[in-house]
Parts: sequence; structure tokens; C-alpha cells
Amino acid sequence: MAALSDFTYDPKTFCVTPAMKEAFRTNGYVLLRQVLSPAEMSKVRQVLESEEVQRHVYTTADDERKETRMVLWFRVGEDVPGCVASMNKIAGTLEELMGGEEVYHFSTKILMKEPNQSSSFLWHQDYGYFYNWGYMFPDAASVFIAVDDCTKENGCLEVLRGSHRMGRIEHAPAGKQLQADLERVEEAKKRHEHLYVEMKAGDALFFPATLLHRSLPNASLHRRWSYVIAYNQRHNRTFMGPEHPRYTPHAGYVPLKKVSDSALLECTKFSMEGQWFLKEDEDKARE
Repeated sequence: MAALSDFTYDPKTFCVTPAMKEAFRTNGYVLLRQVLSPAEMSKVRQVLESEEVQRHVYTTADDERKETRMVLWFRVGEDVPGCVASMNKIAGTLEELMGGEEVYHFSTKILMKEPNQSSSFLWHQDYGYFYNWGYMFPDAASVFIAVDDCTKENGCLEVLRGSHRMGRIEHAPAGKQLQADLERVEEAKKRHEHLYVEMKAGDALFFPATLLHRSLPNASLHRRWSYVIAYNQRHNRTFMGPEHPRYTPHAGYVPLKKVSDSALLECTKFSMEGQWFLKEDEDKARE
């Protein structure tokens, strides 16, 4: 059954098929291989590794206080990262997998697991975080893009297949992260297959905000970076404003103008000047 969630992108023939929609609905994820080409990934890495982006790094830490560096931003620009978030094969695919309602960009982040020194990402649902940012519905999803190959050794993503159907689970702070109720997680493991999602650079995993997932530290000699874009459906907007004590500043609903699948290769804007990067002390979702 799990194999039915594994698909390969072909630029000449690709479309979101009924089989993909069923896999997303039933298994809680779709793994789309080779969705970004080596040439596209080269452009993405050029931006992510730039000093302009890296100066906005802050850290997350697990319950053992081991740290992983990250950068998070909210706006979609006409730059390389904006093309990734707006391309039909990314945003359009997710929109169809989620049922067809318009999606808008919530956030993009880089998670940088360095060799032999990164943290775990504890068992959680993305909605465990989004819930604390004032989103009433779990009608959100993420696209996890492998910047480097993801293996068991370097801390690839792990998922509990089908666990998204459990609905929201309570989360509590653990280190600088939120962790799903471990009693529920242990029960979920008895009912849902535990999978290691090994990926090649350029592969993308599409999954809803209620899927239980985690990743272990990078125990290899090579870095393991990932690029995660989160989206909400149009109706799902935060009730929090600046006057709310837990408010985290972010863009809210902004219509996402989708671009062609050739846009990334055609894009020549590598600068993210003017981007809205989140500061560590603004991140209230982890509290």
C-alpha cells in the first residue's frame, strides 16, 4: 500500500492523477520524485547558501537541547524561492491533492542538519504549530523538498502512514519544539505503518498538516538540508492580530499567483532583498 504513494515527475506528461489523490487521502502523503531537476536545485542552493539568507538563521532544539539551524520567511517574491513556491508543479499539485480549493503561501523554511551535530525533530503534526498561530482548521499542508539526499543515516523524514486521519493531537513544548502527546503517538504506532521516507535531492513530499512525522539527528559525514513550504486553503485564516499575546507576525492570506513550471529555470533574481524573515523571539508557535 505504501508504494502507491510513490510517483515520478515527468515534465512531458505530468498531471495529478486519481491515484495520487487517493494516496494523499488514504496514506497522508504523496512522494513525487525528480520534481525539481539538478539545474533547478542548483539555483535553489545558490540562494539558500547565500550570506543574504544565512544571516537570518536561528536555532531550534529538541528535548536533549541539541540544535538545528533554520531560516523562515513569509512572502512570495519574484525571486528564485518565490518561483519554487508558486510553480504549478508545486503549488498547483498540492492544491489539487487537497481538493481543488485555492491555496495560499503560509511560510517557507530551510532546515539545516549539519554532519554529526544536529537535533531530532520530535514527533509532531504541522498543525500542532499552526494551531498556536490561530488557524482554526487543519486545512493546511506542506511540501518537503530534499535539498540534499535524505537517508536513514542523515535523519530522513519518518511518517506514520494514515495518521493524518486521527485529527489534531495535543502538543506540548519540548526544548524549542512542540511534541505530540507521546501516549497518543505510541498508540498510533500500533495502528499506522512507520515509514522512513528516503529521498534524492529534488524529490518532494506532499503531506497534510495532521500527518505525524519526525526526523532523527544527522549521524552522517554530510549535511542534510531540506526546504519546506507550507500552504493554507483560502478559507483557513488566523484569528490572531497584533493585539493578541501569542501573535506571531506573518503575512496572512495573500493570493498566490501561480507561475509556469519553466519559471524557475527562467528566473534571474537571486536576491531576496525586502523579504520578511522571522526572528527567533517572534516565534510564539513553539511556546
